[in-house]
Amino acid sequence: MNIFVIWLVMVIAWNFGYPQATPLEDVVVAVILSLFNIALKKYLKF
Repeated sequence: MNIFVIWLVMVIAWNFGYPQATPLEDVVVAVILSLFNIALKKYLKF
């Protein structure tokens, strides 16, 4: 659950930090952050 919260905070930070981003950029960043989330799960062994 903690990993999801980290991902959610990063997505929210992206959306507020770059409000001019296109929907495509939002999707690409969400996918990249999701891959980061998967890697973090493996590294931290959640």
